[in-house]
Amino acid sequence: MHARGDIAAARAERCGLSVRLVQVNANHLTRWGDYADLVASSIEDIAEGLTDEPDRHYRFGILLSGDMIGRVDLIGVAPPIYGLGYWLAASHVGRGVAQAAVRRVVHFAFDTCAASDIYAGVTHGNDRSMRLLGRLGFEAISRFDNYTRFHRRLR
Repeated sequence: MHARGDIAAARAERCGLSVRLVQVNANHLTRWGDYADLVASSIEDIAEGLTDEPDRHYRFGILLSGDMIGRVDLIGVAPPIYGLGYWLAASHVGRGVAQAAVRRVVHFAFDTCAASDIYAGVTHGNDRSMRLLGRLGFEAISRFDNYTRFHRRLR
């Protein structure tokens, strides 16, 4: 069954929930990505990150039936060029939720931010994430020691 994967702006008042979600998924997050800093974050650290340069960076909670189950970040590297990062709770992987949420954020980038390009990095071995980006029109453009860089031109 594929889920809808709604998104909503990630807000500082939900940081406690976000910290708990990260803690429960610590092994999952550090297996395929460099999320050690996120796993070690306090509520204050996450709140600060959510409010960092709000005119340039956008953070979205991935919601399923109103519950936060992950996050998508659209980072204004040098607008109109953006970076993309995302993670999903292990219990929701493989249901299409992340793909739906990332697709919505890509549309947001195009429609609201006038983004021309989006880049994403995926740790080697995270085949699900690589396939997700491929389904959304991203292409692998560079391979580094620990990750592959993907790109999608929007304009």
